[in-house]
Amino acid sequence: MFAPTPSKPKRVKPSIIPPLQPGDRLTRAEFERRYDATPNLKKAELIEGIVIMPPPVSQEGHSSPHFRLITLLGNYEAATPGVEGGDNGSLRLDLDNMPQPDAFLRIIETCGGQSRIDADGYVEGAPELVAEVAATSASYDLHAKLNVYRRHGVNEYIVWRTFDRAIDYFILRDGRYDPLAPAAKGIFQSQVFPGLWLDAASLIAGDLQKVAEVLQKGLASSKHTAFANRLKSVKRSKR
Repeated sequence: MFAPTPSKPKRVKPSIIPPLQPGDRLTRAEFERRYDATPNLKKAELIEGIVIMPPPVSQEGHSSPHFRLITLLGNYEAATPGVEGGDNGSLRLDLDNMPQPDAFLRIIETCGGQSRIDADGYVEGAPELVAEVAATSASYDLHAKLNVYRRHGVNEYIVWRTFDRAIDYFILRDGRYDPLAPAAKGIFQSQVFPGLWLDAASLIAGDLQKVAEVLQKGLASSKHTAFANRLKSVKRSKR
């Protein structure tokens, strides 16, 4: 009596994760899964459930302005313990939105900030300030993304329109973004981060020495000193 010939086991096809494509409509969980599986990916965002993948950027149109913004915000962070900056970090906002802003400032959670670092190392929730470099007012930074940041409580929103050679500074009031009126000599003074003084004209012109001088005046102000002391006090009380 012959034993039956054993059947060959069925081959299981390996699961293939599709790469991200511009315009894909995804949940945040699926966006993150495909983001991690897409090779050589530089930047991708999920805005209102739609994948946005910006094209390569030029030096004058994005890279240099981006670097100047980072320099300004980085110097403020260095002078203000309890404040943390980020560059192109993805934000977990909700199930349909995971933007990757050009720059942001946040008050750390132990000092009373509204966002936190989650178990995966991402920022969860809205930073207090977000900055983006856009080409013109037609950019999605001033439309769909602006509404996402507004809805999630980003208190201040800066958009540098490089083609227009202009900087918009918005502040969240009563659930809407209003333009922040500059102080004397066109200097924007942050209401959320006292001492963060932004000389828009000098920043656009690339006069970083003047930008630094104006920021130093803000950092030397009594409002910045009081803010820094308040952050220290909150941190001590949470220990």
